[in-house]
Amino acid sequence: MDVTTISPGTASGRAAAAAPQPDATAARPTTGFSSDFETFLKMLTTQLRNQDPLNPIESSDFAVQLATFSTVEQQVLTNDLLTDLGARLGAQGLSQVSGWIGMEALATGPVAFSGQPISLIATVDSQADAAEIVATDAQGIIVNRQAIPARSGPVVWSGLDPAGFPLAQGEYTLTVHSLADQETLARHTASFYRQIAEAQFEAGETALILENGERIAPAQVLGLRPAPR
Repeated sequence: MDVTTISPGTASGRAAAAAPQPDATAARPTTGFSSDFETFLKMLTTQLRNQDPLNPIESSDFAVQLATFSTVEQQVLTNDLLTDLGARLGAQGLSQVSGWIGMEALATGPVAFSGQPISLIATVDSQADAAEIVATDAQGIIVNRQAIPARSGPVVWSGLDPAGFPLAQGEYTLTVHSLADQETLARHTASFYRQIAEAQFEAGETALILENGERIAPAQVLGLRPAPR
């Protein structure tokens, strides 16, 4: 059987004729798996258009590429489903905490001090014979120590410095130290009640906005009670 030899010029001419023409339609911007999927599709299509007719792609190699194509497609679909599921779960979480708006939440964390005493809930070890609130600023420096009764329950933190003047306005971390024979038995972060003014869903997270502008996560809420009228 005679095989016709293709000259370099003829091959070049055929390759030029087979080369894909630029797409006049502007490509839609894509990101993530969608971009990878479309890139893979273009590469596979270009390969099929420009393969050597005398040496076509092996069927086994083509099957592998098709399997890869299917895998990428499934990744795209899975990513879209997970994104949609995350949005639905976030909306569901927001609807669950929307009923908390207007109530007072018992929470832990830094307190915003504006110069006025703050009501707290102290947890004191049952073996303690003394207790105190230790306040630290944003840099972790102790700025206040206030003695409180050696029992758990409501207390008022005055927010005064050693000279008896109000501390600077800002956020402070308040820790209750339980003492016995002047030795520290335990440390508990003081909790406080704040009215919930708003619930927000942002960047995939649900957040509660308190009346003083503080943001806390629903997981930080230890209890709820109706706001006083």
